[in-house]
Amino acid sequence: MNKIAQSVRLWFAPQRVRDEGDTPDYRFSLANERTFLAWIRTALALIGGGFAVDQFLPELAWGVRAGLALGLLAAGVLCALRAVNHWVRCERAMRRGEDLPVSRFPTLLGIVVAVVAVAMVVVVLFGWEGR
Repeated sequence: MNKIAQSVRLWFAPQRVRDEGDTPDYRFSLANERTFLAWIRTALALIGGGFAVDQFLPELAWGVRAGLALGLLAAGVLCALRAVNHWVRCERAMRRGEDLPVSRFPTLLGIVVAVVAVAMVVVVLFGWEGR
């Protein structure tokens, strides 16, 4: 079974993570859980922002509004999925005594949010169609 499928299976059976390695100091597991919750809060904020752009900017040209909203919604979905994956990967690494996994996802998420923010700055400065 490939690594991705195995990791996704652990999302739905986290007790299986305990089958690997040694139990880490509980403080590290709790810190990992807090990090997971921070990622989930970020995902919820992105999803809320996507809905806000769609619902509260009806005068904005449809394509621009949909693009901004979908960008935020997609970032929120990816962030929520990444939260679970990151939690599992970190928990496994701690139990195995390995270095914590690194990821390019924070960079990708930052770039997506920055692009949407720049687009919103343009909308605020130059207005939108239909006004």
